[in-house]
Amino acid sequence: MVAARNVFDRMCEKGIVSWTAMISGYTQNGCYGDALMMFKEMRRVGVKGNQFGYGSTLKACTGLRCLHGGRQIQGCIQKGRFVDNLYVQSALVDFYSKCGRMEDACFSFEAMSTKDLVSWNAMIGGFAVQGFTDESFQVFRSMMREGKTPDCFTFVNLLRALARSNCFMNISQVHGLIIHLGIESHNTLSGSLVNAYAKCGSLDSSHQFYKSMIIKDIISCTALITGYAREVNRTRDALNLFKEMIYTHMAMDGVILCSMLNLCANGILLSLGRQIHALTLKYHFCYDVALGNALVDMYAKSGEIEEAKRAFDDMEDKNIISWTSLISGYGKHGYGQKAIALFKKMECKGLKPNDVTFLTLLFACSHSGLTMEGWECFNNMVDEYNILPRAEHISCMVDLFARGGQLEDACNLICKMNIKPNASLWGSILGACSIYGNTSIGEVAAMHLFKMDPKNSVNYVVLASIYAAAGAWDNASKIRNLIEERSLKKEPGCSRLQPTNNKIVLLQPS
Repeated sequence: MVAARNVFDRMCEKGIVSWTAMISGYTQNGCYGDALMMFKEMRRVGVKGNQFGYGSTLKACTGLRCLHGGRQIQGCIQKGRFVDNLYVQSALVDFYSKCGRMEDACFSFEAMSTKDLVSWNAMIGGFAVQGFTDESFQVFRSMMREGKTPDCFTFVNLLRALARSNCFMNISQVHGLIIHLGIESHNTLSGSLVNAYAKCGSLDSSHQFYKSMIIKDIISCTALITGYAREVNRTRDALNLFKEMIYTHMAMDGVILCSMLNLCANGILLSLGRQIHALTLKYHFCYDVALGNALVDMYAKSGEIEEAKRAFDDMEDKNIISWTSLISGYGKHGYGQKAIALFKKMECKGLKPNDVTFLTLLFACSHSGLTMEGWECFNNMVDEYNILPRAEHISCMVDLFARGGQLEDACNLICKMNIKPNASLWGSILGACSIYGNTSIGEVAAMHLFKMDPKNSVNYVVLASIYAAAGAWDNASKIRNLIEERSLKKEPGCSRLQPTNNKIVLLQPS
């Protein structure tokens, strides 16, 4: 584009063709801001745009998600002779749908006298991105009734919508139509099918389709591994597929490494997580924010808080997720003061905390016994950042007071807040009553829990223990008899251990 701009600037006379070529070139190369500046300059010198110039400029506004600029372009179109041009109208529908303005997209779409496949795809894709599965599928059915033949882009957008619906039947029907049209082997479409089957919970169908693919690409492999990672009992399948990728020298990207690191974090597979970290260094992957966040989260959840801090410090760019992940790591391992210090450092950097950041911070204060600091953070969240507390924040505050022995304050907080108490809140109160021997409040908490979760034997056992500790043996006996009458059984506890003599090895030494 630099060479093209040099030639353009040396031209004595610039016509609509040369202006349009520059605008289109900038748009196609992702230089959306330059495309808009070129369009403004063209209008300033008095040259009127054609359908291709307007279409490319709208695509630039779409790339920037510049709603105000796109509306101005639409105003220029309305005043000109291309208001009914199919190419321009399709670009306008695509612009509004990708900017999330589905009402405006629908208005523009309905105003079209003739609709091509591009405009239908834009509507289906727009509804899919915004999470309107039913509307997306309805537009697809309308398109089919109009006699339009869907292409790969149609099905990719439709499968993206259906993947959120967990409707296996609709996905299998669409799959059948794809086979009927003979486009099943398209790589992008194959990845969408694998992803749709995996997200709707049919991992076996997803795996079967993946195995039937002649050429397996990174998109379909990532979709299947991500699906496996969401299921606790399919960790081994994800590992086998990842090892297969390595042994077949399939190209890897940051997305699949993030999925594997998330799997290691949730399964506490530290040894495997370190090997994947080594892979990121070996293949010189761009150490972007998403990959850095995944590393911080993996090390923090595995108990290696210093490694998490090192991965955090190695990140050139950090977002709110990066800071929140490390704050959460400190909190879970009892480093409440470090969590607070990191939060203050984040504020000094100019980053605005969100509700999740405060939730992790309150959790850190609760598990470190920092009652005053936690109360200060809660007030800071409400008064300074105007964040409305959710049930999870209230639960943390109740747990904070309960762990500090301030059981009456915890109960008062539940009564004052305009949130219906759940089993987690009363469970925190009951547990604290067991520690501090408060029978009266423990009875109140237990009665609420018996109504909310009558099958949970733990609540009965804790209340019986409170009575026994207070010497109220008759009451303790009544509660234990109640457990037998209701045939309640306490689930046995378990621990998960990773044997040191059976480590997962991704890369065998050659």
